[in-house]
Amino acid sequence: MAKMAENGEKQQAHRPGIYKQKNKGHKHGKHRTKGEIERENKGRVSVMMLTKKQRKEIKKMDRRHKANQLRRNKKDMVLTEKRRLGSRDGPPHLVAVVSLHAGADAGAVTKLLRQEGAGGIVHQERCISGISDSFGIILPRFKQRFTFLNQNTADMHSLLDIAKIADSLLFVLDSTEGWDTYGEYCLSCLFAQGLPSHALVCQGVSDIPVKKRVDSRRALSKIAEVRFPDARLFPLDSEQDATLLLRHLGSQRQRKLGYRSRRSHLIAQNVTFTPNSPAEGTDNGPTGLGTLCVSGYVRGRPLGVNRLVHISGHGDFQLSQIDAPSDPLPLILTAARPTKPGKEGDEEMQDGAETEAPVRVLMKADPSSRENLQAEAEVDPMDGEQTWPTETELQEAEAARKNKRLMKVPKGTSDYQATWIVDENDEENDDVDEESSDDDDNDDMMDEAMDGDDDEANSQELGSGCASEGEEDEEEEEEEVCSTERVGADQRYDEHMDEAAEEEGLKRYREARSHEMFPDEVDTPLDTPARMRFQRYRGLKSFRSSPWDPMENLPLDYSRIFQFQSFERTRRRILAEAAAEEEGAMDGWYVTLHVIDVPSSVMESVQSGKPLVLTSLLPHEQKMSVMHVLVRRHPSNTEPIKSKEELVFHCGFRRFRASPIFSQHTSADKHKMERFLKPDVPAVVSVYAPITFPPAGVLLFKQRDDGVQDLVATGSLLSCDPQRVVLKRIVLSGHPFKINKRSAVVRYMFFNRDDIMWFKPVELRTKWGRRGHIKEALGTHGHMKCVFDNQMRSQDTVLMNLYKRVYPHWTFDPYVPAPLPWFKSEVTVDMHDLDME
Repeated sequence: MAKMAENGEKQQAHRPGIYKQKNKGHKHGKHRTKGEIERENKGRVSVMMLTKKQRKEIKKMDRRHKANQLRRNKKDMVLTEKRRLGSRDGPPHLVAVVSLHAGADAGAVTKLLRQEGAGGIVHQERCISGISDSFGIILPRFKQRFTFLNQNTADMHSLLDIAKIADSLLFVLDSTEGWDTYGEYCLSCLFAQGLPSHALVCQGVSDIPVKKRVDSRRALSKIAEVRFPDARLFPLDSEQDATLLLRHLGSQRQRKLGYRSRRSHLIAQNVTFTPNSPAEGTDNGPTGLGTLCVSGYVRGRPLGVNRLVHISGHGDFQLSQIDAPSDPLPLILTAARPTKPGKEGDEEMQDGAETEAPVRVLMKADPSSRENLQAEAEVDPMDGEQTWPTETELQEAEAARKNKRLMKVPKGTSDYQATWIVDENDEENDDVDEESSDDDDNDDMMDEAMDGDDDEANSQELGSGCASEGEEDEEEEEEEVCSTERVGADQRYDEHMDEAAEEEGLKRYREARSHEMFPDEVDTPLDTPARMRFQRYRGLKSFRSSPWDPMENLPLDYSRIFQFQSFERTRRRILAEAAAEEEGAMDGWYVTLHVIDVPSSVMESVQSGKPLVLTSLLPHEQKMSVMHVLVRRHPSNTEPIKSKEELVFHCGFRRFRASPIFSQHTSADKHKMERFLKPDVPAVVSVYAPITFPPAGVLLFKQRDDGVQDLVATGSLLSCDPQRVVLKRIVLSGHPFKINKRSAVVRYMFFNRDDIMWFKPVELRTKWGRRGHIKEALGTHGHMKCVFDNQMRSQDTVLMNLYKRVYPHWTFDPYVPAPLPWFKSEVTVDMHDLDME
C-alpha cells in the first residue's frame, strides 16, 4: 500500500487536448480607448496607399460605374453614327436595288419608290454617274435622305463594287420561288465578300387571292430563311408599303464591314475628264492621260489629299486637290407644303440651281509629303556583281580562247555573232542545261509531257480498238436504218462543241484523278539521270522539325517586292493611326476630287454605264509583296483547279489576275504545296499582289475561254509574308524484288548505279509504315539493297520523298476583263436542246 501511494504522488497531472472548450472573453460594452489602440498597433501607422486587394474591394462599385459608362458611351456612339447616316451631317443613305429572280422586276420597285417621292418629296434623277436608273429622295418627315440605284446583276463586277460601298441592299424576290439559280450564285458572291445591311421585298402579293396570301407568304418566308434567317419580308404594292419600307431602311441597324470602315471611299455622282495638254509633259499628251474630277459623298474615314486613291478596276492614282461644291441633295427641314413636280416646286429648284454657291478649294496636295506610286522596289542588275576579273578568271578565259572550236559561219559574221550560232552538239547539251535552270516549271512541264505520252499511247490503243470493232460491225451498220433527223441533231450539237476544250478538260480530269489516287508520285525518267532530273530537290529527315532557310536561293522576283520586319505590328500601328486621323475631308462631306494622270479608259467605262468606286489607300498598300489568302473551294465548282493557273481575284476593293500556288494551312514553319485545290479542305493561296491589310474578303474566279467567270473559291486575307516556305513534294516509288526479313532488293526506283549513290543519304519509307535506308547498289541497272526497321511485305511499295521550295509566278495584271453572265450561255444551251428535240 505504501508503494502504491508513492507511485500515486508521482503521477502526472491531466493536460487539456485540442478539443478543450475555450469560452469567449467578457465584453464590457465599452469601446477601446485611444491608448489601447496605440498599444495594439505598436507604433505602426496607417498606409498612404491601399494594397491591390483593398483597392479592388473598395473600387468595386467604381468599376461597375466605369463599365456602365463605357457601355453607355458605346451605345451613344452607335446611335449617333446611325442617326448621322442620311441626316444633314452625314451622307445620304445609299440603297442598291438588286433583283434575285428573272421574273422579279427591280425597275418596278424603284418606280414605286420614285412615285412615293413625287407625292411630296423632292427627288433628283440620275444622281449616280453612269447609272441611268438612280435617283435621290429627301424625306423631311423622317429627317432623312436616300439615294437609290438599280443595279443590274448581269455585270458581276459592278454588282460587287456597289455592294462594297452600299449602306443597304434591297433584294427583290419572286412571290413564289424567291430566287433562281443565278440569284443563288449572286448571293454566294455577296455573302463571301461581306454583306451589308439588307431588306427583302416582293411584289404581286395583292394579286394573290385573299385566302391564299397567308400560305404564300409563309412559304416565301420559309424559302428566305435559308439565306436570311433574321430578315423581314416586306410586300411592296402601294405607296403605304413604300413608306413603311423607307422607315425600316432608315432605322435598321447598320452592319459594319471591316475593310471599308477603316478606309474612306465614295461612289461618283458626277465625273468630268480633262485631258492633259502637251505642254504639261511629252509623256502625258500622246498617251491619253488627264485629270479626272470625281464628285461624291465621303464615307467611312476622313479622306486625306496626300493619300493615294484606288479606282476599282483601273489602278492607283494621286490627288492634286479637293474642292467643296454645294450639296446637290440638301436636307430641307422647313415645314413647307408638299409641291407637285412640274409646277412651282420645279421653278424653285431651277432658280436654286442657277444661283449655285462658288466652289471653294478645301486643300491641295503637298508634293513633298504626298505618297508616291512606287509599286516595285528598284533593282540594280549590277548590284553584287564583280567589277574586275581575278587572275584565275583571266587564266580560264585565256585557256578557253586557245581551245576555241572552229566552226563554219557565213561570210561577214563577227566573233560575237558567231557565238550565238547553234551547232548540233550544242543542241544536245542544251537539254541538260535546261534541266539545271532556275525555272520552277521545268519539273512540271516534264511531268505533264510524261503524262501526255501515256495519254497518247492510250488514245492510240483506244483508236485501234475502235477501228477493229468498226470493221467487224460494218455489215450490221449497213443493215440499220439511220434516222436523218438524229444525224442532223448530232451535227448541230457538234457545231457548238469545242474539241480542244474537251481534250483539255479530259487531260485535266485524268491528272486530278491520278493525283488523288497516287499523291505526288512521279516516274523516274529512263533517258535522263535522276540526279539531273531532280537536282533541285532534297530529302528531309523530318518535314516538321528539319530546318529550311527561308532566305536561301530566292528567285529574282523577290528583289522587286517589299517585306515587313513584323507585318502584324505594322498592321496594328497603321490601323490605329487611321482610326485616330482627323485631317482631310470628313465623313458626309460632298467633295470633288482631282485625280491626276488618269487614262481616258476610266471615263469611257463611266460613259458605258458602269459605276465608279474610289477608295483611299492606307500607307504601303500600293507596294507589291507576297500575299497569302485562306480560302475554301466553293461547292458549286466541280472542275479541277490546278496550282499556278491564272485566276481572277477580288480582294477588298481590288480585283486583279494572277497565277497563285496552293499550300496546306498549318502552324508549322514549312507548308506542303497542293497541286490541286481540294474540296472541303481549307487551303492557303500565295500570290504576288499589292499589300492589303486585313480584314478583307477574297473571291476567286476562273475565266472560261468564252469569257464567263465562275466562282471557284471564297475566303479572307491571311497575311503578308514572303518568308513563308512552301515545299513541293515528289515521291519516287520502287518495287521490292527480293525480300529477306528486314532487308530487300528494290528495283524500278532508279535505273543506274550513280543515281543510287547520289540519293543514298535520303530516308526511305513504305506505304505500310516501314522506314529504312539504302545500304548499297547492286549491279549497274538500278537494283539496290535496302534495310528497313521491320519485316517487309511483298505487297508493299518503297517510297522516297524529295522536296524543293516553290514560288508563285509573277503574272499580276490589275486590268480584268468584264465577265459575261453565265446564265446567258445556259439559256443558249437550253434553246439549242429544244431545237434538237
